[in-house]
Amino acid sequence: MELLKKIKEFVFTKHFLKHFGIIILTYLVVVSFVIIYLDGYTNHGQKIKVPNLIGKNIHSIKSLLEENDLQYEVIESKYDPKKPEGTIIEQDPIATVLSNVFVKEERIIRLRISKRTDLVEMPSLINKSERFALQVLKNRGLKYKIEYKTSSEANGAILQQKYKGKIIKEGEKIQIGSVIVLIIGRNEGGEPVQIPNLFGLSMFSAKDSVLAVRSLSFISVCPDCLNYEDSLKAKVEIQTPEYIEGVLSPFGTTVTVFASPNFNK
Repeated sequence: MELLKKIKEFVFTKHFLKHFGIIILTYLVVVSFVIIYLDGYTNHGQKIKVPNLIGKNIHSIKSLLEENDLQYEVIESKYDPKKPEGTIIEQDPIATVLSNVFVKEERIIRLRISKRTDLVEMPSLINKSERFALQVLKNRGLKYKIEYKTSSEANGAILQQKYKGKIIKEGEKIQIGSVIVLIIGRNEGGEPVQIPNLFGLSMFSAKDSVLAVRSLSFISVCPDCLNYEDSLKAKVEIQTPEYIEGVLSPFGTTVTVFASPNFNK
């Protein structure tokens, strides 16, 4: 009891009350300063609308963002040949009109934009069949041109693969849409023949025309043919080898046609 009495007497002394008051005042001042500083530092209460940037070009948004005290950062470029180079396809955060999300000044808007070129690895097609090689190139987004070379040991097989006039090896990276020249071996089993002109013919008429020349074989490709009716409507837009009057092709040549049901002559 005596100890409690002494503590009580000390607490109510002027010396204790004076210093206790100073501590409380200091605490209130520090806390108030921190709150004011944080409000200013974090722009408390500030609400800026995020503009909708989807579909705009990356080179046209600088002034728009500067007006709103916003910044941007491109985090990725995605291959999309259907969109102009630099088209914005994704943004984070999403536009306020769509998300009801507001931001504060200097916020960085992260963007994904389109690009029209991309790289793929060149496959090894040497000694593969022509049909197999064409499908592989198509799957990788590469175009092709076929040339034939007389060969007694590799009839119908790929002898060389070239890009821009030079041999291209497996694993080399090239742009999607590049043209690969395939050198294909052919046995000279007969006289060279005239390739018929198939442009504008239906796929079935084109096949009949090619097979009427007994030494030729036929392949048809129609990426947009989703059903049999599309195949009936499809007409030839491109053929390889192309038709050149008076120019003969080797015996056993494979004629490949590319057709579309939306053909406009």
